[in-house]
Parts: sequence; structure tokens; C-alpha cells
Amino acid sequence: MKVGFIGLGAMGSAMASNLLAAGHAVTVWNRSAAATEPLASLGARVASTPERAVLGEAVCSMLANDQAVRAVFLDGGLLDAMDPGTVHVNHATISVALAQELAEAHAARGIDYVAAPVFGRPDAAAAARLQIVAAGKPAAVDTVRPLLEAMGAKIWPMGEAPERANVAKIAGNFMLAAAIESMAEASALTRAHGVGAAEFLELMTGTLFAAPAYQGYGKLIAEQRYSPAGFAMPLGLKDVGLALSAGEARRVPLPFAGVLRENFLDALAHGGEELDWSALALVAARRAGLDERTDP
Repeated sequence: MKVGFIGLGAMGSAMASNLLAAGHAVTVWNRSAAATEPLASLGARVASTPERAVLGEAVCSMLANDQAVRAVFLDGGLLDAMDPGTVHVNHATISVALAQELAEAHAARGIDYVAAPVFGRPDAAAAARLQIVAAGKPAAVDTVRPLLEAMGAKIWPMGEAPERANVAKIAGNFMLAAAIESMAEASALTRAHGVGAAEFLELMTGTLFAAPAYQGYGKLIAEQRYSPAGFAMPLGLKDVGLALSAGEARRVPLPFAGVLRENFLDALAHGGEELDWSALALVAARRAGLDERTDP
């Protein structure tokens, strides 16, 4: 399939490389041209402008946030450069409100729109093991299914309304943040009583919480391995904010999301900008008067 790919951060680059490996003809564009070089070496065409990357049958995008998606596709006029009948697959974690706006804007131009946010860190993206949550018209999803299958381990259908995929992704990331915070606070408690985080979290993630989210993030906390970030702290703050906004729109109280928001702000105020969001454990340790980097 002839496909464009917009946005080549750690996730987007890995996803685009898997499309190339699957034999698709990929044209890439990124604001920073340096990010296109590794993909060019794998056989991707590099577009000089975003408009030149949207001339195929489908366009995949993996941009950082609402502002970036809006700047490129709406304010930047990229939708107007796309031919009717093209399918746009948006992998970004964006707000429910923007998802609805994008669906309307695409429909007005005769462009099919599929929301397909993903669960998985850059290592899962590189291994084509992402969990992809997809929502859009069935025919549009079927058209891009070969692309999704090349990038993910499983596709989770969420119906026709694109915002359904986005709210599922937002809620899922809220749950991940809550899991990290619970391990952060619990391990601070055990450390204060002489039981190291590694010792405690190995027990919990090997028994009562033997699930991928707890095991993966528990290992990062136990090893205090917060850099390089697989999912940086500002993205955690952004996604908790999206959950709060979605809750407010439908009068759904999310009291713990408010706690998480304050803890992300605390982490960022103390220099956590480049750290993985599992470094919420440093916030819990500091508040408990513990050395942030030393286990008992």
C-alpha cells in the first residue's frame, strides 16, 4: 500500500519502519528533518513538505498532542491537500473534543478518518507488538487493516465513532498512571520500614499484581531506571489532563486523576522533564523524607 507517515518521534519512527519491513511504500515527513534519515536508509521516501506525504492511499500520523495535530492537519491545511477517499489513521493520544472535531472535518472533505491510538512503549513499537485501539467506519478500518497489522500485535475495535478509541486510550493511560502511583507510594511505605522497593515490588508483581503494567513499571521503579524515558513525564501530565477534561465534559468525577495531576506537576517542578513517568516514585520518596535514589 502507498502510505504517508507524519510524525517521527520514538514511536512514529518505529511504526514507520515496520510498515517498510512489511513491504509498504512509505513516504515520511517530520518537522525535524534529521528524524527522517534512518527511515530513508530503510527505503522510505522523504517528503520535503507534509503535503507531499499525503498523496497515497492512506496517511498515518503520530504527533505528540492536540496542539501538534491541530497545527498540522487543521490550521496547517493538510486536510485540504488530501484527496477524497484517502484514509487518515491518527495514532495520537488526543482529547475527545478534538477527536470529534477531526471526524467532522474529515467527513466534510470526503476523507475517511480512523482513530487508532496505541498501547505500548517504544520497544513494543519496534517489535510490532503494539495494542491498537481502532474506531472508524468499518470499510475505512478494513482498508488500513494491513497497516495496523504490520505495526501491532492485536487490533481492538471500538466501533464507528473515532472518539470511542480516544476515550478508551485516555482511560487506559489513567489506569497506568494510577498503577504507577500506587507502587510509588507503597514502595515508599516499605522503604520507610526497612524493606527495599526491589524486594517489595518483586513480591507484589510476582503474586497479587502479576500483570504486564505492574511488572514493567515495577521493574523500572525497583531499578530506579527512569532515563531514557519510554514515556516522558510531560506526556503523563498531558494524558491525565485529557482524562480530567473528558470527565468534566460528561460530569464524571475523577478525584484520583486530580491527585495524579498534582504529582506530575510536583515531578516536573523538581526537574523531572526528561524522566519516565514511572519517576513518580521519586515524588513519593521525597515526600516521605527518604533519599530519592537510595534503597534501605
